[in-house]
Amino acid sequence: MIPLAGVIGCPISHSRSPRLHGTWLRHYGIAGHYVPLHVEAADLAQVLRTMPRMGFVGANVTIPHKEAVLALADDVSEAAARIGAANTLTFVDGRIHADNTDGYGFLANLQQGAAGWSATSGAALVLGAGGAARAVIDALLGAGAPRLYLVNRSRGRAEALAQIFGPRVHVLDWDARATVLGDVGVLVNTTSLGMAGQAALDMPLDGLPRASLVTDIVYTPLMTDLLLQAQARGNPVVDGLGMLLHQAVPGFERWFGTRPDVTEDLRRAVLG
Repeated sequence: MIPLAGVIGCPISHSRSPRLHGTWLRHYGIAGHYVPLHVEAADLAQVLRTMPRMGFVGANVTIPHKEAVLALADDVSEAAARIGAANTLTFVDGRIHADNTDGYGFLANLQQGAAGWSATSGAALVLGAGGAARAVIDALLGAGAPRLYLVNRSRGRAEALAQIFGPRVHVLDWDARATVLGDVGVLVNTTSLGMAGQAALDMPLDGLPRASLVTDIVYTPLMTDLLLQAQARGNPVVDGLGMLLHQAVPGFERWFGTRPDVTEDLRRAVLG
């Protein structure tokens, strides 16, 4: 059977994953297919149990199903359990294995885009406390960040994450987000602020060391106002597209048996 994989979401028409995985399948000459699957919440359990019988070897999961699939999986990785969400499913002998590769993708993107960067070089400042923030926090702490300042417009959500991830996470009020910049080695925006069609992100960078890395998980636009502001003052910057590309690597390897490379040609293909 020709292996099948796909991405499950609702809606799903916006997903770039089919273009991403399709580029790899063609590049490596693999007989396989990767398709977008619009799945309503009420149908999720039935769809997941049916997919292996249809020849699917796995699937990516996006909004709004990333948390719901944990309860439907037979096996859950440590990363997915810590983060409370899964983005990568693998079907083996009728069992559903759930994993979260967002943190891996986040770190791999920074390591590829900013040579010599290390999470141990200074504190991290993370803006936002949503699902993406959970993966970023987990990754940064796992990579050795000595402290992590967490800021969210709703402080309660940030406090909840601090309870989960432990004493290295320090919650700040949104209005105090710039007060710790002198201690920061990496600044990460995980909010939708600054994304096309969303409100602007007001993040003054005065006081941020010039060597500190600035990254935004948003990739529409590719260079957000935050990144342009940081670049103009001489800070190294990494855009958010690479996180999407790198998080896809483990799943592709599991499903199709080849570990793919993240290249400039791939970036261009996914951007269209």
